[in-house]
Amino acid sequence: MNIALHQELSQLLGDRFTTSEHERNQHGKDESSLRPMPPDAVCFVLSTEEVSAIVKLCQKYRTPVIPFGAGSSLEGHIFAPQGGVSVDLSRMNKVLRVSAEDLDCTVQAGVTRQQLDKHLRPMGLFFPVDPGADATFGGMASTRASGTNAVHYGTMSENILMLTVVLPDGQVITTGTRARKSSAGYDLTHLFIGAEGTLGIITEVTLRIQGVPEAISAAVVGFGSFESAVQAVTQVRQIGVPIARIEFLDEVMVKAVNQFSGLTLTEQPTLFLEFHGSNASVKDNVEQVGEIMREFGGSDFKWAVNQAERTTLWTARHNAYYASLAYRPGCRALTTDVCVPISRLAECIADTKRDLAESFLTAPMVGHVGDGNFHLLLLVDPNSPQDHAEAERLNERLVERALSVGGTITGEHGVGMGKQKYMKAQHGAGALAVMRAIKQTIDPENLMNPGKMLPPL
Repeated sequence: MNIALHQELSQLLGDRFTTSEHERNQHGKDESSLRPMPPDAVCFVLSTEEVSAIVKLCQKYRTPVIPFGAGSSLEGHIFAPQGGVSVDLSRMNKVLRVSAEDLDCTVQAGVTRQQLDKHLRPMGLFFPVDPGADATFGGMASTRASGTNAVHYGTMSENILMLTVVLPDGQVITTGTRARKSSAGYDLTHLFIGAEGTLGIITEVTLRIQGVPEAISAAVVGFGSFESAVQAVTQVRQIGVPIARIEFLDEVMVKAVNQFSGLTLTEQPTLFLEFHGSNASVKDNVEQVGEIMREFGGSDFKWAVNQAERTTLWTARHNAYYASLAYRPGCRALTTDVCVPISRLAECIADTKRDLAESFLTAPMVGHVGDGNFHLLLLVDPNSPQDHAEAERLNERLVERALSVGGTITGEHGVGMGKQKYMKAQHGAGALAVMRAIKQTIDPENLMNPGKMLPPL
């Protein structure tokens, strides 16, 4: 690391600047199976102004800048392949404003999903986007995250009103207003959502929030086959029954979740369902969906009738990643993330299950199947080249299959380093050239989270 930059950052931040091996290693790894790549130094920031000052110094010394939130990403977003400075925003964790009347709030980028939920619940409010990890809002915005509620409430893309962003030259901009719609100029908010820190560092996020529904009802239902489960989901979506969550677990994932979370579900393809609304609407929706589930062979409805039971159920679902790791101790997970049109979902899952049946790897499956998004957790021995090669082979087949039916290589995890090689197959050379032109215009020195998202030329 440049000595002069080291001195200036140390003077700016004091003991919140560090080059310790422990901190560097912590900031150069995530939940992926990729080889860690630590930065040269770590800066713990407290304000947008500090982020701006750091970025200006890094620009001065031509040093890469990598934003860091909770470290829960799955595609190497926070790695430092070219070295540089990791800007840790986790201490920027203030809820700055809540407007119950307007159903919006503004948070610093280091606020986590669970932290905001605890802040909002006493007001009868909640934020609906819920990726399994307790991620920060800066990270959730940067990867265009979603989760179990996306089928009803949408992804981060639909739930952000505006951002505060530090650009590669240190300039600070806001990308919109609190108005619910606008026709004024380019949509900068959605340019930075999903940009994975390659165009700037998000420091504040203004969010849409929701009132807690009058009635919430959740259930678990098992099926004799995954085809029946997915067909039932497709039917529910096609007739337009409002449903807040439709989650799919295959029989392997159910076994892993039972072992990890102490549940006693029958080890078969299973749907987790949840309904939000008025007492009357929830009752009607439950009846309609129940009829569809039974039509496709769904049985043994287990209702979570109170909040404690629902919390247990959805905590187990959110912990599916860690349940999978525990299912094969010592492993790491290569996590797939395709999303396909709902009409092609059953076909895509069936073909994927056939691939798994012929493979020696274990790979629990879980999915937000209400919007066509599902994941394999390909469990690999980190020291086995054979495991890694097989996981890559299975992942490549799945990506090709998803693209062939009009799907995407990533529904919610983002591209990072792990899915770069598939970007051209999805977007084509022309669209990639436009993305590179945007990157070149905003970050001509390629200092903002370099080596991510856009494949090298």
